[in-house]
This record gives sequence, structure tokens and C-alpha cells, in this order.
Amino acid sequence: MSADDPTATAGPVHIVGTGLLGTSIGLALSVRGVEVTLADTSPSMLALARDLGAGTIPAHPPMPQLVVVAVPPDVTSEEVAAALRRFPDAVVTDVASVKSVLLRELRAEAGPELDLSRYVGSHPMAGRERSGAAAASADLFTGRPWVVAAHGETGEHAVLAVRALAADVGAAVVSMDAAEHDDAVALVSHVPQLVASLMAAQLVGAPERALALAGQGVRDVTRIAASDPRLWSAILTGNAPAVSGLLRGIREDLDLLVQAVDRAAAEGPLAPGAVAGISSVIAAGNDGVARVPGKHGGVRRRYAEVIVLVPDEPGELGRLFSEVGEIGVNIEDFQMEHSPKQKVGMAIVSVTPQSAPPLEQALESRGWRVVAP
Repeated sequence: MSADDPTATAGPVHIVGTGLLGTSIGLALSVRGVEVTLADTSPSMLALARDLGAGTIPAHPPMPQLVVVAVPPDVTSEEVAAALRRFPDAVVTDVASVKSVLLRELRAEAGPELDLSRYVGSHPMAGRERSGAAAASADLFTGRPWVVAAHGETGEHAVLAVRALAADVGAAVVSMDAAEHDDAVALVSHVPQLVASLMAAQLVGAPERALALAGQGVRDVTRIAASDPRLWSAILTGNAPAVSGLLRGIREDLDLLVQAVDRAAAEGPLAPGAVAGISSVIAAGNDGVARVPGKHGGVRRRYAEVIVLVPDEPGELGRLFSEVGEIGVNIEDFQMEHSPKQKVGMAIVSVTPQSAPPLEQALESRGWRVVAP
């Protein structure tokens, strides 16, 4: 979606909270000509979002058509309730990553002045390790799922308004109820965050000589461990029931794995049950990875990897991309690996299997060093 495409979202849109998500929504709407106003308890964060172009801070803001609450989960319900009371004609949504607990809290304080027909929860499945307005981007939601979690009292007009918002910022709309959403994000987001953090914590006291051997594997596993502890504490406690069950399942699998490894440690690599116990864990992981959708959705496709050494110099990676395009091959996926103190990086270019041999030959003829995977 380009900035010139028409939008279905009718402004003004009022955004409460100018962190990563709130500022990114403001940027995405503002660049498409939608009037956006901003609010935040932090004056400096609010000013930064304004200066980045996410919206305005008028002295007398117009009454909004849509309010987006983009604050931490532990204060989301009170901000949603405040918006429903303050703006009696506006649709109100939130972008918190937990939904059931918010709905329970809102229903607990619902009264004649709290019209829940104008509220619909939502959650864009987009983010970064860095938080705050400085990390925001107008393209953050492009191609990403955006869950719209209507509840029993939600009016159709509210659902349509939030679906329009998600589509206008480039997201793919997914409809779920609150419980289904919370179970899903516990599996694909919340527990992976904890597992990454647990692994990264093991590196705190590691010898420097061991860390110097770190390759892409440990970087991949721990990448999201750089997230904000306060934000994630609120998210995980808010979705505790769904997270708890998954953690217990992991603990059971881990106990079985420890037993297998202990046998190998005590009796040798060929101890009865050791190989099978470890192999079953790896095989189950293979099966799970195969179920993760590919880049276009649906069944995950298998690609061939072409590994190219790229000098650590300005413009070299761009030159590689340009020449792959000139050769006429589409890059399906891409990774970059670096080894400490090396003057080259390994560009791992994923292409269709039939494209790999001619791409390797063409790159070598242009002077690139292609290495066997």
C-alpha cells in the first residue's frame, strides 16, 4: 500500500500512547492523509512522536472518530474506559497483546456510561526488540497479521472501523475471539520470548573465550531476549493462564531430555535410551518448524541456500543484491552471518532449488566467492 492509496479510516484518529506501536500507527495514517492527534503521559515521548510526523498535539483537539489506546497492558483497560467516557461518539480499540483480561476488567466496571458496543480489542502482530517512538516506522505493520477480537457486545460499526484501520496501515486482518487470541500469542510470541530470555541468561556468566565462538545459532535463539523487561512482565502476567500450560509442557519435555543426556553422561554416548531420547526432541522440532507458514502463507516451502562471502566494506551487500537481480533470480529469504574479527560476512541467500546452480555459477563469474553450504 502506498501513501497515495485511498483510506477507509475516517479521521480524526486519537492515539493514546506514543511508544513503538502508537507512533507507528500515527506515522502510517498521517502519511496517508488521515488527521491524527496524540496523547501521552510522557511529554518528551509525546513531543518526539509529533516531531517524527505521527500526528499533532492541538490545544483543543477535535472529537475523534476512532481512539487507539497503545499503552502497556497493565493500564490499558483504564485508558480504554476513560476514552469511552470522554469520547461518547468514538469507536475505541486497543493494541495490547492480551485480550481476555482487558475484557474482564472492562466488564467488571461497566455501567450506563461505559458503552462497550463501541469497544473492540485488537492486536497487530508486529514489533521490534527496541521500544519507544524512536523505533517507530510507518511500514511496521505492512504484511503483518492484525487480530480483531470482537466480543459479544461489540457493534458492527466498531468492528468495521478497526478492520479499516488495520487494512489502511497495510496489515492482514485476522478475526479471533479474546480467548483464542490469547492462546495463540502465548504459543507463537509469549513463550518464545521466555525461552529466548532463559537461554540468553545462561550467557551472563559465560567465559569470554566461549562467547568469542558464538555463531548465528545463538544469535538467532537469543535475538528477542533484548526486549523490555517491564513491558514483558505486564504482558506475561496478563496472559498467565495460557502461558502457564505451555511452560508446563516444555518442562515435561525438558525433564525427558535431561534424563537422556544424564544417561549419556553417566554411561557413555551409546547408553540405552540416550540417542533415542535426544533424537526424538530434534525430530519433534523438525516437525514443528515444518508447520510454520512460509513467506506467502500456507505450507512452508523448502529453498536452496547460496552462501556468498561479502567483504565488510560499504556498498558490497547492496552490490550483491543488485547483481542477483541482474542475474534474474528472486531472493526468497536472506540471512547475514558474521564471525568475530573477520573482514567478511556470509550472506545466505535463499532461492528456489532450480535457481541455485545457475546463480552460483553467475556469481562466481562476476568475482564473488561462493562457498558450499
